[in-house]
Amino acid sequence: MQYKYLFPAFNDEGSIAALVRDALDLLPTLTSDYQVLIINDGSTDRTGQIIDELAAAHPQVRAIHHDRNRGYGGALQTGFKESEKELVFYTDGDGQYDVNELTRLLPLMTEGVGIVAGYKANRADGRVRELLGGTYNRLARLLFRLPIRDVDCDFRLIRRNLLQELNGLANSGAVCVELVHELRARGAVFAEVEVNHYPRLHGRSQFMTPARVMRTLYDFCVLWLKLVCRPKSFRSKQPQQVSSAKLSATPR
Repeated sequence: MQYKYLFPAFNDEGSIAALVRDALDLLPTLTSDYQVLIINDGSTDRTGQIIDELAAAHPQVRAIHHDRNRGYGGALQTGFKESEKELVFYTDGDGQYDVNELTRLLPLMTEGVGIVAGYKANRADGRVRELLGGTYNRLARLLFRLPIRDVDCDFRLIRRNLLQELNGLANSGAVCVELVHELRARGAVFAEVEVNHYPRLHGRSQFMTPARVMRTLYDFCVLWLKLVCRPKSFRSKQPQQVSSAKLSATPR
């Protein structure tokens, strides 16, 4: 099986190197055909320099640089377009997820399943971020009828063929809502598994600024109008969802 390990990164100089090294330790135990792709989304710190050094030292690592910050969705779209392997896994470059927990997702990627999504066991953020994230997630599931419990958990394994026809996704954090909604509309089968979420050890959240929150909320509303308030004839059938209640391991 071929794997593409994708890290969107923005001002993650304190965490990205350790994450990439963890991925490079893990992936050879799973397959001989893999690549680690890092999208530097216009970082203003040393992120770009660090990932260039990693790419120079490891032939399996590739670095792509945006000349300006395009947003989380913009970074993901670049990564998806550059993905050539059968399975594409992505997670954040801030170190709040353990890259080794990819092994929890793999057993659920069985024949017929198109996407395995993680959901957070416990959210390790501040009270305000936890409240906003919980509210956003509940609204997204209600308004878009999403087939997963945690759209805000950026720890996902997806078959590449499902990503090939996804164009024009949102550039903001609302991209995850649109991604899940569109995969569902295409009949993708989902599976879920619990993963750990850890406190941020370096830097600060790039999302928690007034401008980014407002842009995400704006995109959220635009997506609702575009994806939900459209003629019924364009809506696809609800796909089957695979439960992982008995398959998921107990978090460490």
